[in-house]
Amino acid sequence: MAIGWDELDNLAAYPSREAIRQALDVEESGGSMRNAVLAVWQFQNEIAVGDIVYAKRGRREIVGRGEVTSGGRFEPDRASFRHVRSVNWTHTGSWEHPGDAATKTLTDITPYRDYVEKLEALVTGDVEPVPPVPATPLPSYDKAAFLSEVYLSETGYDRLRSLLLRKKNVILAGPPGVGKTFAAKRLAYSILGMKDPSRIQTVQFHQSYSYEDFMMGYRPTETGGFTLAEGAFYRFCEEARADDDDQPYFFIVDEINRGNISKIFGELLMLIEADKRGQDLRLVYKNETFSVPANVHIIGMMNTADRSLAVLDYALRRRFGFFEMPPGFDSAGFTRWQQEAGSPTLDRLVTVVVDLNRTISDDPALGQGFAIGHSYLTRPAGSDADDAWLYSVVEDELIPLLDEYWFDEPIKAEEWTGRLRSALA
Repeated sequence: MAIGWDELDNLAAYPSREAIRQALDVEESGGSMRNAVLAVWQFQNEIAVGDIVYAKRGRREIVGRGEVTSGGRFEPDRASFRHVRSVNWTHTGSWEHPGDAATKTLTDITPYRDYVEKLEALVTGDVEPVPPVPATPLPSYDKAAFLSEVYLSETGYDRLRSLLLRKKNVILAGPPGVGKTFAAKRLAYSILGMKDPSRIQTVQFHQSYSYEDFMMGYRPTETGGFTLAEGAFYRFCEEARADDDDQPYFFIVDEINRGNISKIFGELLMLIEADKRGQDLRLVYKNETFSVPANVHIIGMMNTADRSLAVLDYALRRRFGFFEMPPGFDSAGFTRWQQEAGSPTLDRLVTVVVDLNRTISDDPALGQGFAIGHSYLTRPAGSDADDAWLYSVVEDELIPLLDEYWFDEPIKAEEWTGRLRSALA
């Protein structure tokens, strides 16, 4: 395949799109120049060996499909179209394009999965198969592995696992530093029986997150139009539905209470209920019915110490089971880590933080949801609990947190700051 703009000579000599724009500026202007700059830059720098390309004639005909087999090169001896890449053309012929194709010389269609699948089915007669699962066996993971990594009691794990399997949807709620995100993924692994990240997806909600991000919606294209793009949850459900083994899948939502739940979930608020799984409902943006597969489980995380958050949507509360994750200083896992660390400083600091949590829980302006989580005092595996690290945790994390908690009670903040520092002495 080849591209024009021969007057640019060797494209490898241009370090940026701006350099190409300046070289073309004498002849072209406006939107057409921007498209030319992008096409030339992508042809030389962004297309990769192994990429699939489609050649079109006009806007209504596909004439070839091929696999790129070389980088970009300049061939000055050609009469025209001197910027070249080698392609193994797997299919050549004539196929009627579904609708109008983009008018641009070169368009990256990777983000538009539906469109790509239509072209693949049109030209090859089949959608390109999903790559096979690697032959290397995945590491096993069970309840014992969970309890060795997540500082939760055995009773707590059994209750949490049962809740998720029964309700299909749970929210892990707790103060900062109790390992909610870490626990969510390990909980999924323990139910799968293996560390299989292909069956887990994580997103984070925020104030601007919308139904279009979560399910589907219209997105602007480079040509000035709009195309229907699928969201993260829609694609995840389709992957789970296509699994012949009917294995469980886990969709993890961090900061679930930061998003506008009604805006994000839309009609899914009904479909995610455990007893509504498999029931079809017509989608807003697409003329098709959709259901949430029974093997999809949703795990949300909620930080109970964030003052900026409104009360959680009651419609969401009815559809999720709530599991409180308290600090795990008294769990078997943390106790084992503390003994292995063998640090008198850590021992003193843990005692002070446990007492501090009692004070926080008894404070009517704070409560248990503002307690200090065990993750603050848990070093990554293989690291030592040395005094320098503990000093940094106290000075750079815990004391600023207490100043925020008791900004209107500086004497109380100073008292506990002194006790934390004394534990380091």
